[in-house]
Amino acid sequence: MVKKVSYSEKELKEFKKIIEEKIERAKSDLNLLRAAYANDTDNGTDDTSPTFKAFEEGSSTLSKDENMKLAMRQEKFITNLNNALVRIENKTYGVCRATGKLISKERLKLVPHATLSIEAKRSQ
Repeated sequence: MVKKVSYSEKELKEFKKIIEEKIERAKSDLNLLRAAYANDTDNGTDDTSPTFKAFEEGSSTLSKDENMKLAMRQEKFITNLNNALVRIENKTYGVCRATGKLISKERLKLVPHATLSIEAKRSQ
């Protein structure tokens, strides 16, 4: 039995479609996160008591900070997905960078930007 060393063109096209769909969703989510932390309006809290306004401003700052962190994480995810597209073009997609073996299709469908097989990930 001959071991596969790379995925076929058909399989790579299937993975490419999955990745492109994930990129679109991720970009949409990123735009929502950016809008959430860039929104400088205070949503009409001008008429609230000054005591409570201080708490709301602190909460607003914390929310913006969390949204910025989520946005940064989302940007990294998009970068990793784009890197996966480059690997598809180079015909190196799905090859574990630690073992050189093919990463399982199931893993790549769940985590299409994976560069390590389950075995390599466990040994880290």
